[in-house]
Amino acid sequence: MKLSVIVPVYNMAEGDKLTWCLDSLVGQTISDYEIIAVDDHSTDHSLEILRDYERRYPHKFKVIASPVNKRQGGAKNLGLARAKGEWIGFIDSDDWVTSDYYEKLLTLADKTGADMVGCDYHLTCEHSMEIGRVVPNNKPSQAGKLTREKYRSLILDSGSLVVKIYRRHIILDHPNRFPENIFYEDNAISNSWMLRAKYFAYLQEPLYYYYQHDTSTVHTITKERCQDRMEAARVMVREAREFGYLEEYYPEIESSFTTLFYVNTLFTYMAGVKKKEPGFVKAIGKEMRETFPGFMDNPYYQERVHEEERKLIRMHMKSPLYFMLYYRLLWGYRNLRKKLSRRGQV
Repeated sequence: MKLSVIVPVYNMAEGDKLTWCLDSLVGQTISDYEIIAVDDHSTDHSLEILRDYERRYPHKFKVIASPVNKRQGGAKNLGLARAKGEWIGFIDSDDWVTSDYYEKLLTLADKTGADMVGCDYHLTCEHSMEIGRVVPNNKPSQAGKLTREKYRSLILDSGSLVVKIYRRHIILDHPNRFPENIFYEDNAISNSWMLRAKYFAYLQEPLYYYYQHDTSTVHTITKERCQDRMEAARVMVREAREFGYLEEYYPEIESSFTTLFYVNTLFTYMAGVKKKEPGFVKAIGKEMRETFPGFMDNPYYQERVHEEERKLIRMHMKSPLYFMLYYRLLWGYRNLRKKLSRRGQV
């Protein structure tokens, strides 16, 4: 078996989201592949749709029905346990791909001898094959035979895990799997996978359609989602310790943790969660200091975090309560200016 494509599915029946994804997979131009669709205990009729595809495409389509909801990481792990392919790929069940997506990636792998292959993607808010906003998933400078400098770059800017395929040994010859029962599971383990690769082949062509809608993980801000992001960052650091690359890539891991655990979480929480808890805001800063005490001296932090955010972070580190008060006043002032601007008063 050349390729296994794993599709975690949870409540994607509405609006033909799931059928768009599955139709793009069963219509691939390669023949030697399997689709492993894992229903994560959906409460809609997603499992019925999957069973229908399994009946229609028995030689390439397999369904696993999880008896409990394990989130995407748990669903992916169930798929990995059944995967037979030399290559492993993943796709989110509300996304879709071009018909030659896997053929082009596998052809590039054969041509270069790569063990990790990726491409670019579209951001789109409608179900069509029209080209939307093209996003480079990686950089050309990251491709080729992987060196320390390229590994550093990949840790800092890994690109999406689902817009890549991996040789089987990178994933399945090692004990670590996706963390379960949280979102942002890809962030937790992607560094370990990339650092096992020896050659990264990158196709600068958008072949993956990344569907943006109101229920997407990236658009849903709750305290629980923030906690999931924080846990994914913790797992990322534990992985680096367990597999022995924390010291060698300390600045890059520190920077990635700071962004994922602290900067993104703090500001999305403040902007998106209505009932803000001072205890939670304080705890974020406390754990950040305990995990990486010198994070503000990291050169990547100085380069990549906006000056205004760095100012607010210094404030947060000194006094979480003062930070919350200042942020609330600042946010209110900006909203007021926007309203007045729309009315032509400023």
